Formats: sequence, C-alpha cells, structure tokens
Amino acid sequence: MTSAPLPRILRRRGEPEYPTFLELFFDLVYIFMFSRLAASLADNLTLRGAAQTAVLLLAAWWVWVLTAWLTDLFNPRLPIIQATVLLVMLGTLLMAIATPYAFGRYGWLFVAAYFGIHLVRDVVLIPGTRVNRPIQARSIRVFFWFGITVAPWVAGVFVDETARLVLWSLAVAVDLGSARIGWPTPRLGRTELASQIFTGVHLSERHRAIFIVALGELILNIGIRLAGSGFTAGPVATCAVAFVSAVLLFQLYFQRVQRILAPPGVATVERVRSGTSTSYTHLVMVAGVVLVSTSTSMVIDSPFGRAPVELVAVILGGPGLFLLGSVLFDAVVTARILWSRVLAIVALVVVALCALVGPDTLLRTPLTILVVANLILLLTLVSEELAAHRRPVAATAPAR
Repeated sequence: MTSAPLPRILRRRGEPEYPTFLELFFDLVYIFMFSRLAASLADNLTLRGAAQTAVLLLAAWWVWVLTAWLTDLFNPRLPIIQATVLLVMLGTLLMAIATPYAFGRYGWLFVAAYFGIHLVRDVVLIPGTRVNRPIQARSIRVFFWFGITVAPWVAGVFVDETARLVLWSLAVAVDLGSARIGWPTPRLGRTELASQIFTGVHLSERHRAIFIVALGELILNIGIRLAGSGFTAGPVATCAVAFVSAVLLFQLYFQRVQRILAPPGVATVERVRSGTSTSYTHLVMVAGVVLVSTSTSMVIDSPFGRAPVELVAVILGGPGLFLLGSVLFDAVVTARILWSRVLAIVALVVVALCALVGPDTLLRTPLTILVVANLILLLTLVSEELAAHRRPVAATAPAR
C-alpha cells in the first residue's frame, strides 16, 4: 500500500484476523442500544417516530462501523487501542441512555457522547500514525469531516423537534456519505477505498457478530415480554412465533453467508472492493431485525383485532428490510441478484396490500400477519436449500 514504515499501532500482516474478546465485549453495548431503539419506535410508531429512530440508528451504526474499521486497521491488542475501544463503548452506552429522549431533553447528551467518541478516537490515531503520513492522512480526513458535521449536530440541540430531525438527518447523511466517497479533504485528497486495509476475514466476522447481537436483542425482548405476559394465550403464541422469526432470520443469514464467503477467494474480493459496502448492507439487515423486535412488542400487547396500517407496516417491514439488506449484500459480494429473496419481498408487499385493503378476514389480525411473514421466510429458506443441493454455488465472486 505504501513504502513508508508501518507504525507499531497498525495491525501487522500475519496477525490473527478474528475478533478479539474485547471487540466482542464492545458489541454487548449494542444489545442495549438496539433495545432502546426498538422500544422508542414502539412508543412512537408514526412517520416522524420512524424517521427519528432511523437517524439515531444511523448514528449508532456509524460508531460501530468506525470501531470495527479501527480494530481492522489498528492492532486491537495494544493497550492504547483497547483503552480507546472501552471509551467508545462508554460513549455508546451514554448514546443509548439518551436515545428515547434524544429528540427531547437529552439531545445534548446524545450529541456530546457521539462527538466525544470521535474526538477520543482521532486524538489517539492521528498522533499514533505520524511516522506514516498516508496512514495518518486517513484519520485526519475523517476528523475533518466530523468537524463539518458538528455544526448541524450541535445546532439541532437548540431547535425544536422538527428542525432537529432535519439537521440531524443532514448530519448523519454526510457522516456516512463522506466515507463512501473517501472523505475528500483540502490538500489531502481522498482515501481510495481499495487502499483501505480491510483484512476480509476480520471484517466479515465483525459483521456476523453484530448481526448476532441484533438477534440477541430480539431474543431478550421476547423473553422479557413473555415473563411479564401472565402466560395468557395471545402473548405466549406471539412469543413463540417471534422466536421462530429469530431462528429463520438466523438461518437465512448464516446459511447464505457461509455459501458466498467460505471460499478463500471471496474474502479477498470483500477486502478490496466491498469493505464499506458490506457494512452498509449489514445496516439494512440489522435495521430489519430491530423492526422485528419492535413488531414483537406491539403484537404481544395486542395480538388480536384489526391491525392498524402502521402495525402492518412494521410487522412486514422488518422481514422486508432484512431480505433487502441480504439481497444488497449478495449483490456486493457476488455481483448477482438473489431472486428468491426479491420474490419474498414482493410476497410481503402482497400480504401488506391484502391486510390493508382486502376483506375483513383473519389475515388482518397482527398475530396472523406475523405468522404469514414467517411462512414467507420459511419458504424462502427451503427454496434456497433445495436450489443449493441441485447446483453448487460459484467458488469465487466475479471481478468488476
């Protein structure tokens, strides 16, 4: 990548590529974060509430992504990097605490924690890479762009809820978008995405870990809701169906990931051209799991009766977002469209239309819609398993 000496702070070639225990420990705070996001959306299931939750999820996700990239590029066994990860974990905990009130009285706490995280990281990385200017330039570019977005983030704290949503939406879009174009910075240029030190195996494992964390939050939510349900028929049935949802999401994710990432050649492809893209596609999948958790809470509270429009949207939107994210992930890694999951998304849309405009039948109850969504996921899983046994999956992804 460069002829300059590699600082000691960087991960060396040949070092273990799998996540350390500290990285997995860091992920635990996201169980709490996802739980707060799901609960916040359930309490305010409106278009405005969905937009607010999306902005907060994007900010939280961006912290996780930059931390995953941090331990992918830098040596996670160094005390200075470990201390940085722990401080980021503390900041993420504060963000999660503030999440339900971020568009109210605790907006300042959310923003302070968010930028405190970035400040701590860059204070460590910029001096730590001074002997290698190209590597140091990456951290300076990231710091430069956070300097740009600090204005709308901070300004949002001092305005009303609607203006805050607009300002924070702009800020988080710039945060994520600037990375996709390499953080172009005056006098430093931009970071070429192909030059980033994504090890392939490590980043893939980090993505798998955060998806498991999202499923863990779903399981936690199911358990808490069941324990407080009094074990009446409706909540018990809903929890059982939601548990099946978690199992199906797990199977759909890992069976496909194992098929397309297990061959050694694919990890190289992911490292070179899709390190950032796979992080974005996992965001969509994780958002889908958070929506499934939200819908579980709401259906447990009211499993029968006619489902309102917003509840239908969240029940079917969770699996739909997961499937969309998996289609995008597959397209990034293999350059192919996973048509079985596209058809499943279409089927979910058809179910939504039937539930909203069809005759007043059993399909309009929240629990029934949840069951039908599971049936679509199950049929998708079975069809892919049958197809995999009929023909082998390509060993490597085609070059672009």
